[in-house]
Amino acid sequence: MSIAINIYYSGVDGNAKKFADEMESSGTADAIRNEEGNLRYEYFFPANDNETVLLIDIWKNQAAIDIHHASPMMKKISNLREKYNLHMKVERFISDDAGISSEDKKFIRN
Repeated sequence: MSIAINIYYSGVDGNAKKFADEMESSGTADAIRNEEGNLRYEYFFPANDNETVLLIDIWKNQAAIDIHHASPMMKKISNLREKYNLHMKVERFISDDAGISSEDKKFIRN
């Protein structure tokens, strides 16, 4: 099992991109990637929305997320969200560990 959290950060005047850039340049994103239980921490930019950045954040389990949320790292992230005046939309997905079905594999080009 793993837990994927999609966070859409939205702002104005390119602030979402500036936020992601500062998370990367400050080393904060890498520090999160190195936390126990983090499986993925990566930013993406929607082709149809220049004022939003998507964070895909995947964790081994809820305990790893809870430890992350209790860490000093969250204060840094919160401060940056305030600095760039970002709003968030959050989606959460829990994997079933079944993998990709043989039917779905027919549509995947490797």
